Amino acid sequence: MAETEMPQEAAPKKKSKLPIIIGLVLAMILGGGGFYATFSGMILAPIAEDHAQDGPEVSPLPDIAFVPVETVVISLGAAANDSHLRMTSQLEVAKTYAAEVELLMPRILDVLNGYLRAVEVSQLENPSALVRLRAQMLRRIQIVTGEGRVRDLLITEFVLN
Repeated sequence: MAETEMPQEAAPKKKSKLPIIIGLVLAMILGGGGFYATFSGMILAPIAEDHAQDGPEVSPLPDIAFVPVETVVISLGAAANDSHLRMTSQLEVAKTYAAEVELLMPRILDVLNGYLRAVEVSQLENPSALVRLRAQMLRRIQIVTGEGRVRDLLITEFVLN
């Protein structure tokens, strides 16, 4: 008889449902907060039309023209490994001065030919020297055309062959 009677305390205990209830409540609170943040536009909101038009203003292009300069071919002489320099460029000018600069093109070509013939071959072969050469040529062109007419010299081809 002792075997048939079991004490009531030995029965398995039921697990508490409190962690599941707390988890569900927190999930509902976080879900509701996420919905509110999205719905109110705090996160993932499309860009409002007012903000899209407030972007940086695009300024109109300056009133410029590009005057092409004839290709200049310079023989480098016997001391050079390469025999010729071929340079093609354009001048950036104000549109009002484009005709005047074109009229002075023979003088501009003369200045470029004279300067490039005087430059040593070692300077022409140095890739970093192109910036200095361009600045020197631009200054000489500005002297020929008059101050304020030519804004920049754009070198489109500079080939030693």
